[in-house]
Amino acid sequence: MESINENRVVIIVGDTGSGKTTQVPQFLYEAGYAQDGKLIGITEPRRVAAISMSNRVGSEMNLSSSVVSYQIRYEGNTSSETKIKFMTDGVLFKEVQQDFLLTKYSVIILDEAHERTVYTDILIGLLSRIVPIREKKGNPLKLVIMSATLRLEDFTGNPNLFKITPPIVKVDSRQYPVTIHFNKHTPVEDYLGEVYKKTCKIHTQLPEGGILIFVTSQQEVHTLCNRLRQRFPFHSNLTDTATASSQTKHSKKSSRKRKQEKEKVQLPDIKLDNYSIYPENKNIELADDDDDVDLSDGFEDKDDIELEKQFGNGPMEPLYVLPLYSLLPGDKQAKVFQPPPPNCRLCVVATNVAETSLTIPNVKYVVDCGKVKTKYCDKVTGASTFKVTWTSKASASQRAGRAGRVGPGHCYRLYSSAVYNDFEEFSLPEILRRPIDDIVLQMRFLGIDKVINFPFPTSPDKKQLLAAEKLLVSLGALNKADIPKSFKESKNVVTTLTNIGQSMATLPVSPRYAKMLVLAHQHGLMPYAIAMVAALSVQELFLPIKKTPQDRSGKRTNQDFAATARALWSGSGHSLLLGDPMLLLKGVGACEFDGNVDQFCDKFCIRTKGMKEVRKLRLQLTNTINLAVPGINLCIDPKMEPPTESHAKLLRQIVLAGLGDHVARRIDILPGDCTEEKKKQLKYAYETLETSDPVWIHPDSVLYKKRPKYVAYQHIHETSKPFMKVVAGIEPEWFPLILPNMCTFSKPEEEPAPRYDSQKGKVLCHMGGTFGPQSWPFTPTEMEYPSGIDCCRWFARFLLEGLVCPKLKKFVPVLSEPPCIMIKFWSKLKPQTEVLLKPLLAANITTKKSLLKQWTKDDTFLLFEYSRWLPEEHHPELKKQWPPV
Repeated sequence: MESINENRVVIIVGDTGSGKTTQVPQFLYEAGYAQDGKLIGITEPRRVAAISMSNRVGSEMNLSSSVVSYQIRYEGNTSSETKIKFMTDGVLFKEVQQDFLLTKYSVIILDEAHERTVYTDILIGLLSRIVPIREKKGNPLKLVIMSATLRLEDFTGNPNLFKITPPIVKVDSRQYPVTIHFNKHTPVEDYLGEVYKKTCKIHTQLPEGGILIFVTSQQEVHTLCNRLRQRFPFHSNLTDTATASSQTKHSKKSSRKRKQEKEKVQLPDIKLDNYSIYPENKNIELADDDDDVDLSDGFEDKDDIELEKQFGNGPMEPLYVLPLYSLLPGDKQAKVFQPPPPNCRLCVVATNVAETSLTIPNVKYVVDCGKVKTKYCDKVTGASTFKVTWTSKASASQRAGRAGRVGPGHCYRLYSSAVYNDFEEFSLPEILRRPIDDIVLQMRFLGIDKVINFPFPTSPDKKQLLAAEKLLVSLGALNKADIPKSFKESKNVVTTLTNIGQSMATLPVSPRYAKMLVLAHQHGLMPYAIAMVAALSVQELFLPIKKTPQDRSGKRTNQDFAATARALWSGSGHSLLLGDPMLLLKGVGACEFDGNVDQFCDKFCIRTKGMKEVRKLRLQLTNTINLAVPGINLCIDPKMEPPTESHAKLLRQIVLAGLGDHVARRIDILPGDCTEEKKKQLKYAYETLETSDPVWIHPDSVLYKKRPKYVAYQHIHETSKPFMKVVAGIEPEWFPLILPNMCTFSKPEEEPAPRYDSQKGKVLCHMGGTFGPQSWPFTPTEMEYPSGIDCCRWFARFLLEGLVCPKLKKFVPVLSEPPCIMIKFWSKLKPQTEVLLKPLLAANITTKKSLLKQWTKDDTFLLFEYSRWLPEEHHPELKKQWPPV
């Protein structure tokens, strides 16, 4: 611990279970770092970890929650008495935006740095610069980076990060030993069945102690929980012996029935560390959680028969089975930290959310399937896919360490040591696995102009950076002229935020949704846009509806209510074409009107935790916009009227503005030599802007059967096919008006001829062209005449005709030449045309607004040039009323 006192930056690496997260804050607190109003800040990569570690440290230090507090998004218990503050890394990043030097902190501890989330990497880079600045100002800040399994070369071998290599403190001893057990052989497909059998054997053969099981997804958690509850039923009212006896008899009866239906099979003598021989498989891809797949098919009956033959079907000690995953409501997550009921063994089935910084009491056995479900995003297109692959050695070590937190434990790894040796040492950092447009925008807002030179622990790919900047340009957040044409030029380019970009950066949502909110304010649709954006920002809000037959009583199920409600919410016309965003918007509005979130969500198959997050985000966005826009006075109206047809049309355009690079066109015309099989494969398919590979609308979308010609989608998710999710219908004529940065325009059309719009004060013309890199054509659309000499010629003509300044109309009959000669190809032959054109072109005067601005600087501007078009007898009158405004 002395190294922490002696150095400004320290890296602490210790085995899982060594107690770093509790001992280091306690040492710093006792050393006086939390005095004079300063805080000790500790970041955790997950919300549940921040809450649980706050409670644990406060308990071990015998301090109240007002002293050892936590702050996560939408929730926290910090106060003026707080000395030690646990938070997610995203919360600390937001604080950096408000106070770059983090002046209220004396120590920042980045815990679980090996997780390598995007915000953790950004914070490490920022703090590597903040620490020396604070040192020079005489207000030192201490940085402690902690991890059980950290790739040290990313920190110690990176001179751009730390000029002076920080000392590494190694904590080699665990609090309690953990015995690792490998399988002799590795299962291929049925690893979930092997997890089930291993858990049953632990429960029936080994001494007391909690069991923690690691699987890959929410669906696997529920499948395994249900199976274990059926095998070892727990009755909340154990005194109700009649109920317990009845369920035991039913279990025995079902078991006998399964035995009669199955053929007699000879089973080998299976030990805890012995499974049947399977070849290894390093990459098994499963369907997404939304897909209707029963993972228990094929192993339930066979496994139960095998286990019953080994251990009999007598009464067993109940198993108190609890799920744990990130989307689980907070109150249900908290159950895993509470003691199990008497005479029950605790069994927690978790995803990798339980891998770090969580101490579940009494866990003695860990069952590790060795798999992890990871989201991979294309660095350029953003198309995502979930793959179940082998985890890394670092993550496997973290999982094993969960068994050594409160006593000696055992970790049963359901793979062989030979397979383990082929694992990657560390998981890939998140910054290399997803688009980073939101991070680039936030860094621009912090004044970091050259992101490519930022001291990342692991630098993102140049393609990621360029894709992020292109997206921000298309959203209007960055100036188009600043984007480099090649990767080599990118080091010498300094990009700048536009006014819209600065507004977007202040909003706590992704740049796409921030652009929607900025545009919504211009059209008076802010309440609808806030509700829609909040719903779009929360993943998996609506649960998939599965068609189930009604029971004999004819009573309607929640699935029926949900299906009927969604059909009504989708509406018709523009409301229907708004698609899934309209469904989300009306679902949020209906829930707010109902008031009872839990009951409403249960009835209409909506994820309760997600809807509560939507409400919190709506409140946060409403407060942020009220502070940013004086006099707007927004509030969350529980009786907000549904959007009208005109509102729905504008909301469709707003969705297009935010998702401009996520546009797809239906494939209608196929090549003549295309085979029938190929045509069948491409039925109902779409093509996107970035790739020629076909995509399809997801079956859960309200536009699945409507299939508009053009759609905008939130993201592409690849399962059995690449599916577009959260889809809205759009119109191609909106491309040049809403997304001009993504269009290539032809020359202005001669017919209809350009005209002057007196309300806008601009010259308008019709222009056609193509949209996006695939060059999709769009019909000619009326829009502002592109700036240049031709636009100046047309503006000069309309000025002479008295359309720009009506006071000049009385001089039109006495003009020496008709105004139309300004646009003739032979106009140079007339000296007065060139005399009038030159000052307009030099000052780039193509609108009435720019002309009036010039007159405020020089009230004689154009007086001489215009007088050349009039006889001398009219010059005194012209001079008297100049400028003609």
